[in-house]
Amino acid sequence: MFRSPRIAALSALAVLAAAAPAHAGFEESMDQFFGEWLVGPIASVLFWPIPGINMPIVVAWLGLGALYFTLRMGFVNFRMFGHAIALVRGKYDSPDAEGEVSHFQALTAALSATVGLGNIAGVAIAVSMGGPGATFWMIVAGLLGMTAKFSEVTLGQKYRKVRPDGSVMGGAMYYLSDGLAEMGLKGLGKVLAIAFTVLCILGSFGGGNSFQVKQSLDQIRLAVPFLDANPWVYGAVMVVLVGIVIIGGIRRIASVADKVVPAMVTIYVLAAAYILAVNASEIPTAFRHIFEGAFNPTAVGGGIVGVLVQGIKRAAFSNEAGVGSAAIAHAAAKVDYPVQEGIVALLEPFIDTVVVCTMTALVIVITGAYDTGNPLYADLIASNQGAALTSKAMGSVISWFPTLLSVAVLLFAYSTMISWSYYGERCWTWLFGEGTTLVYRLLFLTFTFLGSVVTATNILDFSDLMILGMSVPNVLGVALMSGVVARELSSYQAKLKSGEVKRTS
Repeated sequence: MFRSPRIAALSALAVLAAAAPAHAGFEESMDQFFGEWLVGPIASVLFWPIPGINMPIVVAWLGLGALYFTLRMGFVNFRMFGHAIALVRGKYDSPDAEGEVSHFQALTAALSATVGLGNIAGVAIAVSMGGPGATFWMIVAGLLGMTAKFSEVTLGQKYRKVRPDGSVMGGAMYYLSDGLAEMGLKGLGKVLAIAFTVLCILGSFGGGNSFQVKQSLDQIRLAVPFLDANPWVYGAVMVVLVGIVIIGGIRRIASVADKVVPAMVTIYVLAAAYILAVNASEIPTAFRHIFEGAFNPTAVGGGIVGVLVQGIKRAAFSNEAGVGSAAIAHAAAKVDYPVQEGIVALLEPFIDTVVVCTMTALVIVITGAYDTGNPLYADLIASNQGAALTSKAMGSVISWFPTLLSVAVLLFAYSTMISWSYYGERCWTWLFGEGTTLVYRLLFLTFTFLGSVVTATNILDFSDLMILGMSVPNVLGVALMSGVVARELSSYQAKLKSGEVKRTS
């Protein structure tokens, strides 16, 4: 079982590394330790290539899981799409429903953790490695991921705990432990729940925190050269900005997210839309390249399977469908029926992957930024600098775009961090109790600062792998409880049809 002294020890070592950046040897030794003993072994398991198709097992796990949920729920991702929009607009809101935040706030809080640097950097890398065809499989995976998100969020609502003061505790750790216990699988449920919480806590410190600071700093320092010599200033500012929000809990996080998320998505989407509008005549050709590349047995990146892997991987890493994280945020929503929030949640992969990621991919294809033979982009592709590649591609059409991207990146990173702080805190509380939340928050803010001064690749990669690892216990648990979700959906649809569930506005 996870023990807090271990995290405290790792945090203390990291603080020493930050306090003495001149001692590069210490950081290098830490990085080597993480690489040899943690990152390497974990990656060899999660990215073990399935013989014959050479697909990483975790990608297949997420892809097949999303496909199974879509078939099991009768394509709810398409059938209930219109109803999802009505729910977000408050058309079925009940003033007496239990919860802490609205449908819209829960959606934006969850989106703030997924719509981020992956939409900018990851898509560019996927298209450059797999060619335009990767975009097609990314869209397919995003559409299937809508049902995976629906299933886990429905369970998150069904098994949440509402306290006397109105505060809500919910997420994968609750439905894995309580839901599987109802099925006579109490032991398995407990093991899966503990595994999920440990992975989520570690992932929140790194992939949802330090990694975001580091990646956003790399882009912002291009516009603010002062930060080259003083990166700690950026870290200190982010500590203050994040600290102000996370101390207030989910209500404060949701209040900030429902303003920041629409703003950051609007900024980025408008810039991409402008580029696509300017090059409107080339869009049909871009889609032709996308469809041809998706089914081309000689396509760059390993033929059809290679392109498919890049697309599914990008979608899975971007929208986190199947990871279980979003169920924590959506558990706090005010609803009368658990399925309602599941239906709202299916919009996340659509917005994140089908809309935002696809727009990025189209810009990359139209500008030719994926072409390794183009000297303007070759070095960036070779070094996997996805954010810089997207920036340069858009900058070729909008000269001032790199400055705009710096603002967008700051908002992307900030919103991701405040949401992941909540995810990690809920898991921490489930393990150690409500009285220890201050310890978690202080540790989280410590890692926020460390993100600006620690550059060790393996340390950050380790935390990113933790987020990916969350899908292993979560998808297994949700698959075992898929019958519960199907019954909830069937019951809700019957009530909707009979008029028992009425529009309130």
